[in-house]
Amino acid sequence: MAHQRKPFGTKSKHSLSELCFDKEAEITPRVKDRYQRIVARVKCAGVDANAEQVSRGMAWVYRRYAMDHDLYVLEHGAKVGKRGLWADSSPTPPWQWRKNSNARQI
Repeated sequence: MAHQRKPFGTKSKHSLSELCFDKEAEITPRVKDRYQRIVARVKCAGVDANAEQVSRGMAWVYRRYAMDHDLYVLEHGAKVGKRGLWADSSPTPPWQWRKNSNARQI
């Protein structure tokens, strides 16, 4: 079973910080998830942070809430280019990793 590498989470966080830290952000709410959290598109200094993170291989497209087909295209490009998390031979989606981690704690 593949495991989620904590260092990759740090890389993803740094990538997002590079895109957004200390920059003007535009947040466009889309829906609420099952925990009533707002799912939104975020632009930082005019750059679509959601799309850029997916393109860099720093984020997964969460199919349940993704409404933008372009995100799937960007994710495919990251997979083919083995960028970010896709450099791993068998990356584990965070929702699956959390599910497996919770099962081990019971």
